[in-house]
Amino acid sequence: MLELSINEAERLRIVAHALSSEIRLQMINLLNSGNMNIHQLAQALNIPVSTAASHVKVLEQSALIQTELRPASRGAMKVCTRNFDDIHIQLNEKTGFDITNKSYELEMPIGQYTDFHVAPTCGMASQDAFLIPEDEPVHFYSPERSKAQIMWTRKGYFEYKFPIVIPHGAVVKSVDISMEICSEAPNYDHNWPSDITLWLNGIDIGTWTSPGDYGNRPGKLNPSYWSETTSTQYGTLKTWSVTETKTMIDSFHLSNCGIKDLALLDSDFLSVKVGIKEDAVHKGGMNLFGKEFGDYAQDIKLKIDFL
Repeated sequence: MLELSINEAERLRIVAHALSSEIRLQMINLLNSGNMNIHQLAQALNIPVSTAASHVKVLEQSALIQTELRPASRGAMKVCTRNFDDIHIQLNEKTGFDITNKSYELEMPIGQYTDFHVAPTCGMASQDAFLIPEDEPVHFYSPERSKAQIMWTRKGYFEYKFPIVIPHGAVVKSVDISMEICSEAPNYDHNWPSDITLWLNGIDIGTWTSPGDYGNRPGKLNPSYWSETTSTQYGTLKTWSVTETKTMIDSFHLSNCGIKDLALLDSDFLSVKVGIKEDAVHKGGMNLFGKEFGDYAQDIKLKIDFL
């Protein structure tokens, strides 16, 4: 949810301006169905590409959408993604929020990465079908990735950008990142350790060693087409937590990295990167699960507690 306040008049004006155009509203509605590049938006709305690009710039400046340059047959194309499902506007004159302790939460679909590096064995699937050819990393650029509910790679990483939407002047007390994850072995192997690291704003906040790649039973949310005999089925829900003085994973101390080390408020987004280090002791790959696969009905979840 995008939180806006009368106390942040300039930001409110920028968002209101972005929503004041029928064309821009139509663009947001089109992006409800999935990512689209500027040429696709122009074609769908029967407007010149230059006009579409101007409207996309306004939406991007308001943070209602985010854009990413991806390789195309000729140069690069700008792909657009909608950022929010809801907007809440506070029009009274209270300073900040009227609850002493607040939380901001956002779930990021696993296919909405902004950068990646993968290597075979690798692939992705939705609730309905395999989305790309297996073991061909170039297909991870495909717009079909927005539908992904399970992704796997033997090495590399996925990086995401979470918008930070908290009141001006708020003091961040903690940041939690949680996801369902496990190792990646050929077929599956419960004894297949993998050192999986999380980076926030480029800071290594800690590594969890996944014991294996799990496949002894069907995942609770898995679709019927998914093989129950040779495929990864489910993962473990892990939570990395950064407080003012330390970093933990599932309440176990990892390091003395604290909130101030992340420089959270220096940008309007938080970079979240999960992957396998090149010098990891256990290079066992990883599987990432969306809210419609595995055992837990959630995507990659960010929670920020603030005062």
